[in-house]
Amino acid sequence: MPLTGDAHVKETLDTIDEFEREAVPPGKVKCFKSFLGMVAGEHIAGTEFVIGPLFVLHGAGARDVFLGLLVGNILATLSWTLICAPIAVKTRLTIFFQLEKISGFSLVSIYNAVNALLFCVSASAMIGVSSSAIGVLLGLPTPGLTDLLPPGPVWVASVAVIGLVMSVVATYGFDRVSRFANVFAPWMPLIFLTGAIAALPGLGVTSVADFWPAAQEKIWTGVPQAGQTKYGFWHVMIFAWLCNSAMHIGLTDMSIYRYARKASYGLASAAGMFIGHYMAWVASGILCAVALAQGNSNPSPGEIAFRSVGLAGVICVLVAGWTTANPTIYRAGLAIQGLMPRYKRWKLTMIVGLTATVLACFPAIVSKLDQFLGIYALVGIPIGAIVLVDVYLFRRLGLTPNLALVTGSRFNAAVALAWAGAIAAGYGLFRYTEADFFFFMALPGWFVGASLYVLVSVILQRQRRAPALREEEA
Repeated sequence: MPLTGDAHVKETLDTIDEFEREAVPPGKVKCFKSFLGMVAGEHIAGTEFVIGPLFVLHGAGARDVFLGLLVGNILATLSWTLICAPIAVKTRLTIFFQLEKISGFSLVSIYNAVNALLFCVSASAMIGVSSSAIGVLLGLPTPGLTDLLPPGPVWVASVAVIGLVMSVVATYGFDRVSRFANVFAPWMPLIFLTGAIAALPGLGVTSVADFWPAAQEKIWTGVPQAGQTKYGFWHVMIFAWLCNSAMHIGLTDMSIYRYARKASYGLASAAGMFIGHYMAWVASGILCAVALAQGNSNPSPGEIAFRSVGLAGVICVLVAGWTTANPTIYRAGLAIQGLMPRYKRWKLTMIVGLTATVLACFPAIVSKLDQFLGIYALVGIPIGAIVLVDVYLFRRLGLTPNLALVTGSRFNAAVALAWAGAIAAGYGLFRYTEADFFFFMALPGWFVGASLYVLVSVILQRQRRAPALREEEA
């Protein structure tokens, strides 16, 4: 009996193997081009129309922006290339399964649940940004960059449609997500660039010589908008480096780079960092400054693009949000699959996508994106330090790696104490020093997590060995 349409789709999805609980086999590794397109597509995102304007709204100076983005994006590229990609290629495992071998199923379940929630929130921001493009295209009310609540039921309906389509693409796995990104990644940077160039005359820039004075006086003026904190060089640099820290030094992108033929493929991240996070943030900052100069004190991402590039800008915002949401929903599906290994990944990915769609109805996620990313970094990166130490250093230190797998334990107390201690230390520093930027506290958490994990493991593993030695002597 021939399969119906729904049955055929289900059978196709059921046969997709993403190697969630095993190493990616040699025959399934991907070429550099797959990562170049996917990384560029993910980081040339709809949220660039949110982050670029943040530097304008928070009063960063022009010199701070250009120099801070240069240093920060170099550090981010090196973090993917020297830390994340090598361990991903060495293990060929997702961060979720590797951590399960180290920490035990009970503890990794907590991490997976937290990660899935954070991925959902991140994906919801992308869906919300894309929806703002549809709103502008159809003449619907759209929330601005500082709005917290949905503007009406029509907005919610547009979010629902876009989120559903994005979720379906993500359910088809790495191959489909990668192909989708490769189709759209090449032309999106051109939209950002041409949009910014087209907008410059609105700021009085008619020649190359006019740009830098206008940049200092009309775009990145060094004066924050009312109600916003002041950003300087260190804010810009740290943000550029650590806004994706949970992915690189936090190692969640092991899920992506485990498919890389070589560790050097981590250099593909440079396409995302310098085309997406450098050029696109600068371009969207220019577009935001034009919108502010025209009297719109709270523009939406779609409006920012439409004012300068018209329909092409709206399409760019829509697709840029899409190419970022797809891999984010895919990662979240892998995290949930680690919690419920008996269930098919595609089903869990669809649930994640629908959850992200519900969250996307609330513009507060977009307006507080910088704060959310700071929390994501604080919670996520200590786990990367723990996994890195376990894989590379434990045998050299005379400690047992993959302790939960070796002992059959479901809960590795050393991981729990190191993770909790790192988060507490980072947050404590944030509160004690009265820092105005959460990202400043994320990096210390990485070092605290690594140090605590080694220290506690030495103590606990020696205690475990002592009774065994006494039994042997007896």
